Amino acid sequence: MDWSLLGCGAGGHVTFAPDEPGLRERFGHTTREGPAWRCLRCGTFVIGEPTASGPADSAPPVRRGAQVRSALILRIFAVERFLRALIFAALAIAVWRFSASRLSLEQSYDNALPPLKTLLRDLGFSVQHSKILGLLNKAFTTDPKILTYIAIGCAAYAAIEVIEGVGLWLLKRWGEYFAMIATSIGLPYEIYDLTNKVTALRLVAFLINLGLVVYLVVTKRLFGVRGGKAAYEARLRSESLLDAEIAALAAEQAEPGRHAKPVDDEAGPAPEPAPVREPFEPAPDPPATHEPFQAATDPPASHEPAPKQG
Repeated sequence: MDWSLLGCGAGGHVTFAPDEPGLRERFGHTTREGPAWRCLRCGTFVIGEPTASGPADSAPPVRRGAQVRSALILRIFAVERFLRALIFAALAIAVWRFSASRLSLEQSYDNALPPLKTLLRDLGFSVQHSKILGLLNKAFTTDPKILTYIAIGCAAYAAIEVIEGVGLWLLKRWGEYFAMIATSIGLPYEIYDLTNKVTALRLVAFLINLGLVVYLVVTKRLFGVRGGKAAYEARLRSESLLDAEIAALAAEQAEPGRHAKPVDDEAGPAPEPAPVREPFEPAPDPPATHEPFQAATDPPASHEPAPKQG
């Protein structure tokens, strides 16, 4: 799956027109429909005005590839944190209101308890071993100060979950550290609860928190893991389309003749170019390829007839 295209499909293209001439030629293109600019996320040329323009240093930061997937995972964790915050905020309000109107609720409970017990007996429930009635009795006999502390604790936990959710949703570095530390603090207590009794809700909550801690430490390189922040930022720069084009342009400017054929010094000086002849000028005589002709030095042979023998 191309996560860059998925990110552009969800949030739209992020095109940029740099002020530097060399980069502008690389990120801009002229078509019959008009100018097109390259998207910093998926690399596609998009027709129309650029989303942003200016110096290369002012380009908007854009996540590409695996970073888009990572952002999606962190925001899923953020939604889960927001749901927890809502649950504990509602619980804090309920406990606080119960503590404030406890006397009136207790009187109502005492008045409704006899018919409630009769109804439960008729339905076949054991009133003496009912967990709901036991919790209600315990709540009415609890010290009001303890109920106030419980409400404050639930509200504080909800606030922590909100901070975690905001930091993860905004993809901030401080949010990743805060979520990792706050979640790690609660892991020992969750392990203790699982040793007492294993339930589906406790097990799922523990696995979610443990997965978040491991994911943040490993993929975000927190606390110096896998090179720490320097390695994490170097990876982001290596995946940046703008930084890659800047590096390529700098390499071309540093080596303008890198494609020229090297000259061999041992082959001697280069031959002189042939002289240019004027139009209709006769071609020069070809160079001699043999020794010039020399006359023979021996006397010519006699052609007189031989004497006859008598």
